Amino acid sequence: MEPLSLALWTLALVIALFAGVVKGSVGFALPLIMISGLSSFLDPKLALAGILVSVLATNGWQVTRQGYAAARDAAVLHWRYLLVVMVAIFLTAQVVTAIPSRVFYFILGVPVVGLSLLQLSGVRLAVPEARRVAAEWIIGLVSGILGGLAGTWGPTTVLYLIAIDTPKARQMVVQGVIYGAGSVMLVLAHLRSGVLNGDTVWFSAALLPAALLGMAIGFRLQDRMDQALFKKVTLIVLVVAGLNLIRKGLMG
Repeated sequence: MEPLSLALWTLALVIALFAGVVKGSVGFALPLIMISGLSSFLDPKLALAGILVSVLATNGWQVTRQGYAAARDAAVLHWRYLLVVMVAIFLTAQVVTAIPSRVFYFILGVPVVGLSLLQLSGVRLAVPEARRVAAEWIIGLVSGILGGLAGTWGPTTVLYLIAIDTPKARQMVVQGVIYGAGSVMLVLAHLRSGVLNGDTVWFSAALLPAALLGMAIGFRLQDRMDQALFKKVTLIVLVVAGLNLIRKGLMG
């Protein structure tokens, strides 16, 4: 990687800090914010490498915040979703350099924005109990494919958890488990693909302190939100993130 100027380092750290605040507040969107922000002035592969250490560490913090018992219960409850996400991330990440990522940004952004706006308008999307097993496999597969290719599987996961009426505290744990396991696979996959290597890992590690500081701030904000406000803020973040994905899909 080329040496970065002081101005670009500062901008990268500010992006990581802001992404951490949002992640701590609503439980996701750190990779969405970091990769979209970093790729606006860095090579896309370096931007992807830059998010990996922060994604791994912040998800580890999130999953353990409410204890290992809660994390274990979440993993048992959503084992199908977890399994298919991990496998799909690892396999699709191997072809990330061969497929235009803008195609997948667009494919992810359109349904995220559409479904989120529907729920903000008062339309309630719900997955019936009888169809939840099928929904876990299908939505988990979609999430894993998009995670492997675009580095983010949060929006579809959040929409699924909202659709099955997951309470705020449990949603944070479930998100942490799914993102934590997925981020391990993502790091392993990009060690194999070469995106994360002896040069780029130091850039990725340098952004971690800012992301952790932001997450600590975000946790304080999250603890003060009630369930209705949490859901509304989450959906608004999804809309903003989805619009940015559409922009990246259209403009590159």
